[in-house]
Order: sequence, then structure tokens, then C-alpha cells
Amino acid sequence: MADVTPASNLDLVIFDCDGVLVDSEVISCQAHADVLTSCGYPITADQVFDRFLGRSSKQATFEVEAELGRSLPDDFNARLQDQLFRAFEQDLRAVDGIGQALDGIDVPVCVASSGSHQRMRVSLGATRLYDRLAPHIFSSSQVENGKPAPDLFLFAAAQMKARPAACVVVEDSLAGIRGALAAGMAVLGFHGGSHCRPGYADSLRAAGATLVFDDMRQLPLILSRLGEKTVPLAGFSAV
Repeated sequence: MADVTPASNLDLVIFDCDGVLVDSEVISCQAHADVLTSCGYPITADQVFDRFLGRSSKQATFEVEAELGRSLPDDFNARLQDQLFRAFEQDLRAVDGIGQALDGIDVPVCVASSGSHQRMRVSLGATRLYDRLAPHIFSSSQVENGKPAPDLFLFAAAQMKARPAACVVVEDSLAGIRGALAAGMAVLGFHGGSHCRPGYADSLRAAGATLVFDDMRQLPLILSRLGEKTVPLAGFSAV
């Protein structure tokens, strides 16, 4: 694999939100499973994780309704949002070390998430990250196709006036990794969230992550090492 663009030439670091900035995936998978089950589609939180992690609620709903052969109740989205937001306000925490990571990054950053703007306002607001990252927060609702399509990452790069080839994406989902690669961007697989099972790092690598890491405090060093022309990206190891 070729060396990455030198750090001095990196234009942008793009963060996913859920599971990367906020440790929300266990909460959101359970809420999604509970509401779908109550609507006549029995599913566990683990099954939601396997099928829908990193993808938009709209995409998940489309697949569920196709399987059911009918629409979910009209109030499904409202019920899901209410349950999720209540859980966020009670239990949500920022990913450990994210504040230090943001402090140590010397290039522009933004957020590109499958979640809605309202969801991110609640989750990032509950963890005191919203004001730090706004207004550079982008949602799949702003593009035609969500992850694993490249649309959201390319949209974020365009909004930030960044070259796609000079962007680095930080993702925790297989769909997000595939989308970043399709956008022509380097992608770092983060497996430090509470939802990440044993062996999840291997899954991120298999999906195409350039490298993987599990401690957000490592990120500034990783980005600086990516700028060392003599260090091939494929040969850099983050423990």
C-alpha cells in the first residue's frame, strides 16, 4: 500500500459520531431492538448491531418493512426517537479520551454521521461536544445515499473545502469504512467503544481499514505518524 499524504498536507479529519465521539451504540441498538419488537418485528440488540450498525434509520426501516410486507406504525420514528433520547440523557457518555484527541489535532475536523441532525444535537449536546464541533456537523439526511455509499464523506469534504485524497476518516462501522474507501479517503478503524466485541478489530481490518486502534488518545500520534513519508501506512501498528 502506498504511503499516505504527509500530515502537513492533510486537509481534514472526518469523525463518525456514534461509537467514535460518543459511546452510544449499545444504547441505540437496544432502543432500536425494543421498539422494533414492540411493533411486531422481534429482533435482539445484537442482531441490530450485526445488520444496521453505521447505517441510517431510514435504510434499516426500509429493510424491515420489506421483510414484514407492511409499513411500520406511523409513530415508529417518534417512539424510537423518544426512547433513544431519554436513554441518551440518562446514560450517554463521550468516548474516553476524545477531548484529549481533539485538543491534539492540528488540522480541521468535522462530523459525518448516519444519524439525524436532531439526534446529534442531543447526543453531542449531552456529552458537551456539540458546541465544540458545530457547525461542521453533517448528516446522511443531507445526501441521497447513506453509508456505505461515499456520498456523505464526499459531501463533508466539499463543505469543508478539502480534497478527498487528503482526508482521513475515523470510523467504527463496516459500512462507514466501506463508504470512506469508496470516497477515496484513508480510514482508521476505532474499536474502543463498549459495543466492540472481541475480534472486532479484525472485522474492521477485513472491511479495509487502513489501520485500527482502541484508545482515542492515540489519534493525534497516529495522524502525525501518517505524515512521515518513510513510514508506510500499512506497516504502522496501533495497539
